[in-house]
Amino acid sequence: MTPENEVEILLVEDNPHDAEMTLRALKKHHLANKSYHVKDGVEALAFIFATGPYVDRDRANRPKLILLDLKLPKLDGLEVLRKIKSDEDTKVIPVVVLTSSKEERDIVETYKLGVNSYIVKPVDFDKFVEAVSQLGLYWLLLNHAPP
Repeated sequence: MTPENEVEILLVEDNPHDAEMTLRALKKHHLANKSYHVKDGVEALAFIFATGPYVDRDRANRPKLILLDLKLPKLDGLEVLRKIKSDEDTKVIPVVVLTSSKEERDIVETYKLGVNSYIVKPVDFDKFVEAVSQLGLYWLLLNHAPP
């Protein structure tokens, strides 16, 4: 992992297998050098807003991309997304929901809250790796985010 102040990708994922696959896919395409993994919604918000165990992190050094699972312990992904997109400083961070939920209400609600993309995790490992790789390439290399 990287020091918290150099993060480009913040992965918010409680499933260790899915987290490992995601990080492996990013690493395969040289996109994981500056990634950081948190396991629940409370830790995600603490990281993003530099509170609690991350109080010494420079909040101005925001992740360039947040990969967010919806079904999280302590605080679900919808609430995390709601807080990110309602804050003036963090609402410009691209958030991609990467989840197993195909529920229409989840898709609609996340877009209402301002998600940038909603992707259902492919079950097949190779397809999963390809999907995550494409995500990283697009959001880190092709997309032009505001300063």
